[in-house]
Amino acid sequence: MATLTIRNLDEAAKQALRERAAKNGRSMEEEMRSILAGLSGNATVPAPAQVYAPAPMMPMAARAAENQSLAGKRILLIISGGIAAYKSLDLIRRLRERGASVRPVMTAAAQQFVTLLAVGALAADHVYIDLFSREDEQDVGHVRLARESDLICVAPATADLMAKMAHGLAGDLASTVLLATNQPVLIAPAMNPAMWSHPATRRNTDVLSRDGIHMIGPMRGEMAESGEAGEGRMAEPLEIVAAIEALLDDTPKPLAGRKAIVTSGPTHEPIDPVRYIANRSSGKQGHAIAGALARLGADVTLVSGPVVIPDPAGVEVVRVESAREMLDAVTLALPADVAVMVAAVADWRVAAQSDEKIKKKQGEGPQPLHLTENPDILKTVGHHEQRPRLVVGFAAETADVIANAQGKLARKGADFIVANDVSPETGIMGGDRNRVRIVSGAGVEEWPDLSKDEVAKRLAVKIAERITDGD
Repeated sequence: MATLTIRNLDEAAKQALRERAAKNGRSMEEEMRSILAGLSGNATVPAPAQVYAPAPMMPMAARAAENQSLAGKRILLIISGGIAAYKSLDLIRRLRERGASVRPVMTAAAQQFVTLLAVGALAADHVYIDLFSREDEQDVGHVRLARESDLICVAPATADLMAKMAHGLAGDLASTVLLATNQPVLIAPAMNPAMWSHPATRRNTDVLSRDGIHMIGPMRGEMAESGEAGEGRMAEPLEIVAAIEALLDDTPKPLAGRKAIVTSGPTHEPIDPVRYIANRSSGKQGHAIAGALARLGADVTLVSGPVVIPDPAGVEVVRVESAREMLDAVTLALPADVAVMVAAVADWRVAAQSDEKIKKKQGEGPQPLHLTENPDILKTVGHHEQRPRLVVGFAAETADVIANAQGKLARKGADFIVANDVSPETGIMGGDRNRVRIVSGAGVEEWPDLSKDEVAKRLAVKIAERITDGD
């Protein structure tokens, strides 16, 4: 008797199961057991435990079609030898799902970490490895590779390859291509912190910067080596993609010379050293808006509460914890042309934070928490003596969305409010999609269900139109 596993299903069945599982807040395995239990009449699989279930997933093809920011772009990806090379596989996938074609070049050392088969399968292209290949060099292949691309990305960029680039060495295919190119080059360094901080690497980095080489990272964190941590981690694939998008973005910059302030994420209001009051905001929408404004040329200061998502490219990030810290950071960033207050700021905080962990006492009930109101950041900005020319607020509601947004518009001094329904069944809070209404003195503008990236793009364009109309 054959064994039925998810791996044995065809791709259409897997996708249907994936979407059904996401809608019900289960893993694919749990959803499969639920289906089989239902067929047998023995429905023993419990309902999903989480209150905030994720929004139903779009079909994969529809999601890919929605974000074609690199459509038609040709990326030459050079993979050099380091443990971070495994991230290059995801980078290829992320670039291709945005419409880019990826042509890979691998150094000999890179082949010790990831296989030619994996790289070639994901890129759907030939993998170039040999400077002296009889097949590839019949038409001076290294020059062709260097010129037939819109951008060259080196990820990971090892200390060795960076040294070759800085000194103009060309002893293998990767270094030769980099010496022969006249296209933009972006490198994502990855190495041990001691190697990154070494004077030789610092000198090479300075030379590459003066030569016009673009760089993202390295980031700080734990290394592959046990007990090693510091600055040296390769930037994450989505961070590299964002940097590539910014370098290849040739759209008009209507917000060039304008300053924007964006708030994003939740705030954490401390109760004692280990507990705090918070909300479910992920920061995805605020970060996407900051990135979209930057792509239109704005000088963006993003004031972010505690989040676990990457910083958007081209944005100055100020990290805060509490509402009072966020207000201080926002007022310090004034004056500005635009303020977009997206953060889900906690309305209340504990009146007196305990310096020690509050302990429960046997036989006694919980100690009462006396709350006091947090500052209203949107209202403060909307009525500030240095009020930006355009102030945009957000209203996350679970009932009477339009009425509440209209009341907020009048009280807070905003030019318009972006309102949405964040009831648990919508999956918006913490999810990847959003459905908003733009509420202003002129009325209500309904937007369809969109990805948060697309909401950000549309809102940034609307802001740019409003600012330039004012001129």
